[in-house]
Amino acid sequence: MNETKKKKRIAIQGGFGAFHEMAAIHYFEPEEVEIVPRNTFNDLFRSLRERKADYGILAIENSIAGSILPNYNLLRESHRKIVGEIFLRIRHNLVALPGQRIEDLHEVYSHPMAILQCQEFFDRYPNIRLIESVDTAMSAQEIREKELKGIGAIASELAAKMYDLEILAAGIETNPTNYTRFLVVSENGNHDIDGTKPNKSSIYFTLSHRIGSLSKILSILSFYNMNLTKIQSLPVIGKEWEYAFYVDLIFDDLDLYRQAYHAIGPFTGELGELGIYPVGKKII
Repeated sequence: MNETKKKKRIAIQGGFGAFHEMAAIHYFEPEEVEIVPRNTFNDLFRSLRERKADYGILAIENSIAGSILPNYNLLRESHRKIVGEIFLRIRHNLVALPGQRIEDLHEVYSHPMAILQCQEFFDRYPNIRLIESVDTAMSAQEIREKELKGIGAIASELAAKMYDLEILAAGIETNPTNYTRFLVVSENGNHDIDGTKPNKSSIYFTLSHRIGSLSKILSILSFYNMNLTKIQSLPVIGKEWEYAFYVDLIFDDLDLYRQAYHAIGPFTGELGELGIYPVGKKII
């Protein structure tokens, strides 16, 4: 008797039809997954802690709006590990109840990052008030459930279909090369998705107030042929003018990366690894 394979449970921030769901589907395909919607990123990590989800998907940066800074600290404090990433082409749409026109709208709701990515479009409609909400898809869902006329949302095509809304304007993002990078995190940090070898690492470290302290770290990483693809600094809470640095590295040799990681240790106040994983694919 064949046993039915249990679906992986993937916690996402937002409702069904959110870009997080699209990222999860693309990342784990062709395997079917069970989507576990959560209102906030805090709720997402809580689901992982309580074993209510096997993986979490969280956006970390967008090519137009930049980094989602609070997620760096959330990831660091959660002690969950990055096991993968995916770059998803984000196509935003203005959606509303069928029969509505753009001229009929006086308010449009969406996640603040989505609003930032579509600001130029709405500059043409000064009569429309942009209001921040928890999620793109949940904004679309609320319009349908409450039958809200004169109200629109910025959401995905998937959300428009799911909640039977009309797309009044498609592709309203400011830049056509609008991508969001999503991280895949898990409880144990093991990458067991497709057997791909890891060649990227996300680390963090703090530095003392010494001249040239950061340049020493960067010189060591360069010496070991590490390709630094991102560096993000954030203030250390409770310590005036001290910063934590979040760095992404791409490497060809895992052993050489390990040597580089240990080599910078003596020059850091605190050093940690957020995850080792394969470079993500780009979904057009």
